[in-house]
Amino acid sequence: MKRRLIIKEKNIKDLPKEQRPYEKFLLSGANALSDAELLAIILRTGTFGTSSITLADEVLDCHDGFKGLIGLQHLSMKQLRDIKGIGEVKSIQIKCIGELSRRIAKAIAKERLSFTHPATIASYYMEDMRHQEQEILLGVMLDTKNSFLGDVELSKGTVNTSLISAREIFLQALSHQAVNIILVHNHPSGDPTPSAEDIKVTKQISNAGELVGIKLLDHIIIGDQKYISFNEEHLL
Repeated sequence: MKRRLIIKEKNIKDLPKEQRPYEKFLLSGANALSDAELLAIILRTGTFGTSSITLADEVLDCHDGFKGLIGLQHLSMKQLRDIKGIGEVKSIQIKCIGELSRRIAKAIAKERLSFTHPATIASYYMEDMRHQEQEILLGVMLDTKNSFLGDVELSKGTVNTSLISAREIFLQALSHQAVNIILVHNHPSGDPTPSAEDIKVTKQISNAGELVGIKLLDHIIIGDQKYISFNEEHLL
């Protein structure tokens, strides 16, 4: 039997006062709390014989591929409900934490977003795309001053010539009255290094854009907290 199951608390109040998440927060602030303690405050209660902190630990450890806070982004409602002590309400609360963190990160990134600076573009789309489990290709539509006109999901799945239609890309650009476009897609592996297919498809789209008068400014590949810009790497 695992040690943590032997010493589980019947109630969070069984802990010394300075170790209880709420009191610890009031004494020292949120920075002093562990990931499990922060999640325990959201969960509020554990289950019979298990404290909210132990339950939070189980949630953070339950995804096979992603442990800790990153795992919260990858857990489905069903996977959460399969954890003893996590019902529908707690599952919704946990999923909302992930969504709030994504929106906060995106709102911060939006403040410094410039479509002539690849790092700011990557930062803006990072939280949307780095947790995706399959490749998604976005087209970012811009006017003559590189002001944002909209973004469109162009494909979902492996980025290759059979799934990306240059015709569809430029039809979308024309419908937005775009003069310039930027492609953004993710690598679920976390490594943004472009494949030979990525480079081939990008060149084809760039060449097609020259024929119709719509310039491909960049293709940005999102990895896990890192990116590669075709423009910066002189691949365009």
